[in-house]
Amino acid sequence: MARKKCSFCNTTEKKDNPFIAGNGVYICSNCVISAYKILFGEDDKNNSINDENVNLLIPKEIHKILDDYVIGQERAKKTLSVAVYNHYKRIFKNSTDDDTNIDKSNILLIGPTGSGKTLLAQTIARFLDVPIAISDATNLTEAGYVGEDVENILTKLLQAADGDVAKAQRGIIFIDEMDKIARMGENRSITRDVSGEGVQQALLKIIEGSVVNIPPKGGRKHPNQDFLQIDTKNILFICGGAFDGIEDIIQRRLGANQLGFGQAKRSNKEKESVMHLIESSDLVQYGIIPELIGRLHVTATLEPITLDDMVRILVEPKNSIVKQYQKLFEIDNVILTFEEDALRAIAQKAINRKTGARGLRSIMEETLVDIMYELPELSGYEVVITEDVIDNSIKPIYIKNSKSA
Repeated sequence: MARKKCSFCNTTEKKDNPFIAGNGVYICSNCVISAYKILFGEDDKNNSINDENVNLLIPKEIHKILDDYVIGQERAKKTLSVAVYNHYKRIFKNSTDDDTNIDKSNILLIGPTGSGKTLLAQTIARFLDVPIAISDATNLTEAGYVGEDVENILTKLLQAADGDVAKAQRGIIFIDEMDKIARMGENRSITRDVSGEGVQQALLKIIEGSVVNIPPKGGRKHPNQDFLQIDTKNILFICGGAFDGIEDIIQRRLGANQLGFGQAKRSNKEKESVMHLIESSDLVQYGIIPELIGRLHVTATLEPITLDDMVRILVEPKNSIVKQYQKLFEIDNVILTFEEDALRAIAQKAINRKTGARGLRSIMEETLVDIMYELPELSGYEVVITEDVIDNSIKPIYIKNSKSA
């Protein structure tokens, strides 16, 4: 007689894994438990994620970690540290002894391109040991349009969790370029309005917390495929965007005069100074639907990166760009050195290109590509990068290391 096999995982029946039979099919107890966890998540008492013994990082500890990798942006780091701590405290430490339910608070980061929004989210996810999925809102479409379904973000998160549904259900999703899906409003472009507002509506469902059916391998849904269920109520959503021009909306609300010579002479610094006064109504006027704003409860603004901050970004973080290239040179027994003026020249180029900190790597690559081409032949040398190397493309200074002579 053939041994019974689980119709789901194909395992054979064992004493410690009994089967349930029905209509010619079998399911083992392990698969029953897995199905329960998928359907009900933390309600499984034997596998609850409400673990009193979980060691949560407090806000000051989170802030300190961010300091090691993100230069400046002190207010944003403090706001984010508190919001992340409260979110995971709600999951792991929240008592269910009374009728008070703590709702999750999703986060909106507002700041110029390259100011550190994505890096903040990546750093937090890495040190909290939770999976993170990063998506660009401009690639998302509502159902029926060509592009990427909003629900595919959850598939990315599941893949980042190595298929562990329970782990994915307490991960982080970062959605960048949120301002690019603003619906048509005052001074807004109509080119994105048709599907842009539809994307916002589609995001509502997964951001607020609901059970969503997703294709395990991504792609479009079709009736005959299998689905996994992901409960999003404990997933932290961090949305980011530059929201160019929103400072003018804030100033109008504050009663600033938009006419006359004063408007033309208003400095960027004066415009930036009002960003911390942003309110929900400003975002609604910009083109984000009120329902979505209502689900992004914590707002943190990031300042444009100054020249001095840009130089610090080059050298100070634990994984700074300069340190990365120095290590790359070290593999070939070459010392790479940057003079202070060279670092400032690189920083100034990035500011001129308006790419923020993310433009530093491409500038560095352009500067060092010819040197790296010859790198295997430079063993035992020190390569000194001067300001003229950056600005005038002259050759660097080569110094023979006396220890290798």
